[in-house]
Amino acid sequence: MLALLPMLAGAALFAAGSERRGWLALVAGATMAAMVLLVTFAAAGSWQGKLLWSPLLVLHVALTPLSAAVALLVPAVALPVLAYAAFHEERPGLRRLLALLLLFVGAMELLVIAADLLTLLIGWELVGACSWALIAHQWRDASRPASGLYAFVMTRLGDLGMFLAAMAAFAGSGSFAYADLAQLHGLPLALLTFGLLLSAASKSGQLPFSPWLFRAMAGPTSVSALLHAATMVAAGAYLLARLQPELSRVAWFGPATIAIGLTTALAGGAVAIVQSHAKKLLAASTSAHFGLMFIAVGAGYPAVAVAHLVAHACFKAPLFLAAGIAGQRIDGYTLARMRLGRTLPWVATMNGVAALALAGVPPLGAAWTKEAIAAAGGQISPWLAAAVLLAGGLSAVYAARFQGLAFGFGARPVQAEPPHRIERMAIGLLALVTLVLSLLWLPRIRAALGELLGVAWPASDALALAASLLLAALGLATGYLLVRRHPMLGQAGAPAAVADWCNLPTLLRVSVSMPVLLLASAAARADDALIDAAPRAVAWLGRRTATRIARDDDAVVDRGVRATETFTTALAVFGRRLGERIADGLPEGAAALVGLGGLDARRLQTGLSQHYVAMLAIGGALLTVILLLGS
Repeated sequence: MLALLPMLAGAALFAAGSERRGWLALVAGATMAAMVLLVTFAAAGSWQGKLLWSPLLVLHVALTPLSAAVALLVPAVALPVLAYAAFHEERPGLRRLLALLLLFVGAMELLVIAADLLTLLIGWELVGACSWALIAHQWRDASRPASGLYAFVMTRLGDLGMFLAAMAAFAGSGSFAYADLAQLHGLPLALLTFGLLLSAASKSGQLPFSPWLFRAMAGPTSVSALLHAATMVAAGAYLLARLQPELSRVAWFGPATIAIGLTTALAGGAVAIVQSHAKKLLAASTSAHFGLMFIAVGAGYPAVAVAHLVAHACFKAPLFLAAGIAGQRIDGYTLARMRLGRTLPWVATMNGVAALALAGVPPLGAAWTKEAIAAAGGQISPWLAAAVLLAGGLSAVYAARFQGLAFGFGARPVQAEPPHRIERMAIGLLALVTLVLSLLWLPRIRAALGELLGVAWPASDALALAASLLLAALGLATGYLLVRRHPMLGQAGAPAAVADWCNLPTLLRVSVSMPVLLLASAAARADDALIDAAPRAVAWLGRRTATRIARDDDAVVDRGVRATETFTTALAVFGRRLGERIADGLPEGAAALVGLGGLDARRLQTGLSQHYVAMLAIGGALLTVILLLGS
């Protein structure tokens, strides 16, 4: 029911036909609240289940402490986001949008509670399909479906790894169940690890797949918030954290995961600093922070990755929702045109809380999870810890720049209708949760949470904490200076190229898309010239044979038909003439004979008695002669 409930609610919402915003918000919110309760009961009661598809294919669902945390996070974040969507997004297509968002949540929940690769694959595919439909929601603008298709194809490329992993698992163990992955060794285990890492990197926007997150910004604001906070992008990091014990048996998994995460964290930070589009700045920061989660998983601390996943979801969602309100006021997302602090004071304040969490400023909970990642990296190398702290400092730069440009104090307020109270409440609720996560700094709370999850947190270092605070302060100051002196940064020149992932989309188009298209064109020509040659030859031979048969038909068959027609006509004419003679001659001849007989008989009736006596005598004599001859 954790997966089916939102899916069924989405179908019912769409079928109901009502377009009232309050009704849509009520149904969506009630469904998410019910899911929160269901997850709570499921985690407390250790619920699990299975569905027998066939003797070999069995779908398993279950919750571990880590998966229960994410399963609870998804509807908890989705509740305010869906309520915001009901009152913020455009009315045309709103019912379809809410229905798709509910389906999106259900697909993500199925992915989270999956206990085997087959169930995971079903949820994984549904999440990808929903993301395409949601990004392309405003389909009347041709660029939106194109962006949805770009994001779908980019993530589908990584999804090939999921199929590879599932096939390797089944080939090596005869099962898709997570519990049987321990049986894998050698090549099957290596293929499983490679496939899952590839899929996770593509879903979580890690390099070289990061550019699809920018194209995903074509979707509505609520879609961006949910996609970046608790669903689509979170799937990759969650998957690696969920299966880290099995994947870590491959020697290269940890270093490869750390390399991917660290590269993306630093590159994403640089891209976000010079980004001039509000939503794309937040998208780049998403790639960077999920890179930090990859580092935690690679370092052997999946629980730290999940903790940062929760903190990130709680501060990233309100940042997107606030950006949506600001963008609606200026009809665009160019940061240099905003400065809406006086126009939207409540939104600016709540966004400020989330921005401080993004910057990693204590005592907010996101600051502690960032320090925990640095401590986890320090278990591998002090240089890795330093790189994580540097990525945190970059976060402070773009967090300050975002807050200053989007909600700084302009010359005068912009005259506009204030946001709906539900929109303000949604942002306020998420900001409040971000503040509540500050309790993670309390040792007793951390200890209780570690005991609940069954994990040990990495030991913190006072020197690392001091360095982190210093970098955060420097980052905030740098961001403030960029707002004051370079508000147009990223709109032209070299910064604009960096803001577009250092022209990575162009590189991918030249190195991947164009060669693939050229190869496809060559393959099409080869298909026309070689593969289609045999069918064309058969068709040509068939046409020639048909033409020859047609000619023979005209020369032989038709001539025979015409001869038969001539003979039959002649026979009919002959028969008509002879028949008339025979048919008319018989009755006419018979009539003539009868007439002659009548004439002769009439001559015998003379009326003279002597004639009759003579005839009787002659007859008697003839009769006597006949009798004598017969005897």
